[in-house]
Amino acid sequence: MGARTPLPRTQPPDLGAGRLLYVGIAPRYMANRTSTQNLRKRVRYHYRGNAAGSTLRLTLGCLLELGLRRVGSGKRMTFGKAGEATLSQWMVDNARVCWIEQSEPWDLESQLISQLDLPLNLDQNRHNAFHGGLKELRAQARQRARELPISS
Repeated sequence: MGARTPLPRTQPPDLGAGRLLYVGIAPRYMANRTSTQNLRKRVRYHYRGNAAGSTLRLTLGCLLELGLRRVGSGKRMTFGKAGEATLSQWMVDNARVCWIEQSEPWDLESQLISQLDLPLNLDQNRHNAFHGGLKELRAQARQRARELPISS
């Protein structure tokens, strides 16, 4: 096991009540196949799934320092049963969802990310002041998880 590198202490975004922090879409635009996701499935997974299948959960769990771990075969990373349960409850208590129906949601997503301060979006959002710190936070959490034994 390598030396443990502390997670970077980035300036967190303003998490004031009612502030929009992240936008996501369903279905995703895919040139080579049809997406099977719909908005209901995506939102449900964000609230009840795990970090391996939700970039939003991965980001929130890293910010809450829930301890990312390799699970199963060691290729997937989650916060373990307890950490994922803690994250799910945190989201129930703190996160809110709203939606807009759009025939081509990927166009609206790009527009919103380019025009709004959305600190928890990484894709298409390099201009955001929190982007570099968040990217580093997630990378270091993954690296630390790789140094730990696979969790059951």
